[in-house]
Amino acid sequence: MPRRTNSLGEPRSSRPARTATVVGSGPNGLAAAIVLADAGMAVTVVEAETTIGGGTRSAELMIPGVVHDLCSAAHPLAQASPFHHLYTDRLVAHGLQFATAEVDMVHILDRDTSAALHRSVATTAAGFGASGSTWDSRAWQATFGPLADHADDIADEFLRPMIHIPRHPLLFAGFGIHAGLPASWLARRFRSPQARALLTGVAAHAFTPLGLPGSAAAGTLLTVAGHQYGWPVAVGGSQTIANALTSLLGYLGGKVITGHPVTDLTEVSDADIVLLDTSVDTAASILGDRLPDRTARSWCRFRRGPAVAKVDYVLEGNVPWLSPDARHAGTVHLGGTAGQVAAAEKACWDGRLPDHPFTLVGQQYLADPSRSATRDGRQLNPLWAYAHVPAGWDGTEADTVELVTAQIERVAPGFREHVIEWVASPPAAVEAHNRNNVGGDISGGANDLLQLLARPRLSPDPYSTGVPGVYLCSSSAAPGGGVHFMGGMRAALTALRNSHSG
Repeated sequence: MPRRTNSLGEPRSSRPARTATVVGSGPNGLAAAIVLADAGMAVTVVEAETTIGGGTRSAELMIPGVVHDLCSAAHPLAQASPFHHLYTDRLVAHGLQFATAEVDMVHILDRDTSAALHRSVATTAAGFGASGSTWDSRAWQATFGPLADHADDIADEFLRPMIHIPRHPLLFAGFGIHAGLPASWLARRFRSPQARALLTGVAAHAFTPLGLPGSAAAGTLLTVAGHQYGWPVAVGGSQTIANALTSLLGYLGGKVITGHPVTDLTEVSDADIVLLDTSVDTAASILGDRLPDRTARSWCRFRRGPAVAKVDYVLEGNVPWLSPDARHAGTVHLGGTAGQVAAAEKACWDGRLPDHPFTLVGQQYLADPSRSATRDGRQLNPLWAYAHVPAGWDGTEADTVELVTAQIERVAPGFREHVIEWVASPPAAVEAHNRNNVGGDISGGANDLLQLLARPRLSPDPYSTGVPGVYLCSSSAAPGGGVHFMGGMRAALTALRNSHSG
């Protein structure tokens, strides 16, 4: 009789199931729960909020039928993730679908100039302006073409703790040559303002000064993943990611309890393994005096990054972009030239609000029309947008909506006339909606080179809290923020390995 194995190819135990509790139902927590359940454990996920999903929640905020993503919107790394590859067929069977817009992303430099990121490396490279276009076309293809051909292997290498023995040493080195640079240096490989701004805008997703070493890492990885998988959205809203994960977990025998905050380890101490999909601060509070001094000291040094100020709009019709490509793009970056983006990110890092903060706009409905609704003959569409602001920015809802709306209006004159309703979320509201977003930081912590190497602390086992059987699996642990599931998967595998060796 053949041995029964899980999705990891490991034999299932014939012994009574051991138990695991995961605190938090974000994508990392649910991924961790699935890996543990697939290994034969009896798993319970405990969620403080009444709705599952953490950063992958959606809701009809204002008008029935108009669906808004409450945090994450586009997911360039989701399909490149080793976790997704492992469970693709089953996640599809449990309702998860991705879709892309005609254009994946557009970066607008000014009213008349923009650059577009397409899934095709060649199409992207062909779209740069006349100044240096031939050089840039060749340079873009030489930089990203070979990497995009190995996007899955690159994701496998870099969606794990930074300190590890490479599985693909040559590929690791080739990617690292670009990723280890300051983003502003890597951008100088190109001559046109369009190519430089496009790359710099993607790098700005890391919320870090773009002149620092390693600041090109996020931009390089997101660009490579985009050239392989696009910048997709989840059909039906990001909530469907959480719903599919939860459905698969249920199929594997796990369960989720909502509306049940955990404040002390004693509430879940009957489990053999506990994983915390929480911020470092919350994890420290739950563990209390049990936390070893060495872990407590390193966690006290863990720093949060800049924040976001978010606005969800209901529009009649579409945004009147001056850029033709932006009218067809799932994601639009508003940041100006490469130098202007870098200056704005440095200002936020230094605690100053820029005059024109880097702003992201999500038009998910272009890829997924099911998010829109028709009322009285009017097409009502959801629009998702946030600006990068300093940590601790204390703007009001009115300040937030004016800040974000002004950035859009500059390059889409008449935008205000299309707005039917809006909901603004300054950083305090972003944190109130999701306790992991401390101070409005949606990245799980600052993303400078030191904190990418030591996330949340410098250790060969960064997921371990030092408390036996308890692990951190949130975006505050390696490999950091984003919907890629890998903090959860890596932490769960670590927990399983340690429990077997114990």
